[in-house]
Amino acid sequence: MYKNSEGYPDPTAGAAYSAIRQEERQREADRLAAISALIPVMKGAAELAGFEVVGRITLKDKATGKEYR
Repeated sequence: MYKNSEGYPDPTAGAAYSAIRQEERQREADRLAAISALIPVMKGAAELAGFEVVGRITLKDKATGKEYR
């Protein structure tokens, strides 16, 4: 249970915080799903062009600045 700064239970704030965290987790899961779909496409494009991906592909989310390796 979430408690306020004075140590008292605060179920309203706790529920709001929980909902925000759930939305953040869902957005992150959506980003990871998009990356999982994108990497094989990038490797396939390299293959069609006569190349092979030999190292890690690092992607950076333009909106958040987070890097995925």
